[in-house]
Amino acid sequence: MDKILIEKTIAFVKEKLKDAEGGHDWFHIERVYNNAMNIAKDENCNITIVALGALLHDIADSKFHGGDETIGPKLAWEFLESQNVPEETIIHVVNIIENISFKGGNFERKFSSTELDVVQDADRLDAIGAIGIARVFNYGGFKNRALYDPTITPNMNMSKEEYKSAVSPTINHFYEKLLLLKDRMNTQAGKQIAEERHTYMEKFLEQFFAECEGKR
Repeated sequence: MDKILIEKTIAFVKEKLKDAEGGHDWFHIERVYNNAMNIAKDENCNITIVALGALLHDIADSKFHGGDETIGPKLAWEFLESQNVPEETIIHVVNIIENISFKGGNFERKFSSTELDVVQDADRLDAIGAIGIARVFNYGGFKNRALYDPTITPNMNMSKEEYKSAVSPTINHFYEKLLLLKDRMNTQAGKQIAEERHTYMEKFLEQFFAECEGKR
């Protein structure tokens, strides 16, 4: 792995995300990077591409840029080009950024690689478990969404555009995305880690609804 390039990429990402929302800040990137490095140990993949994909995957998340999905790939391309990274590597990293997101679960990836599998699993792991619970409520608060409204049921068949524009209560997001991720992991390591984090979320929801009903 090109350690100097990775160090420069880390510095670039930290600067770009210094004012980011708490669930999509540098520490999210760092966790995804660490997850990716751990998963990659068991996969036959290009570790530099995995590292760059993990570090740059949320450099400009579309939900904080009016839904524009082109900004992140463009920033990543410009940065990597400025570092004289081979075009083949840049294209691969950009493809990871463009195909990593959940987008309502109805989005078919237009690109496939082991490196994307690794980074996507790493990102999805940060969306579930204790961290996932903290992040989803942090984002819900950031968007001033209700915690829970029993009159609004989860929409399990959203299109990509419906998913991007949804304003439903935060608790619905568990059913619309978080609880679905366990069965959508790509790698064996990702699947194993996801099992434990999924169970943690199920226990949280059990406690949440019991408290809502005054049972605990």
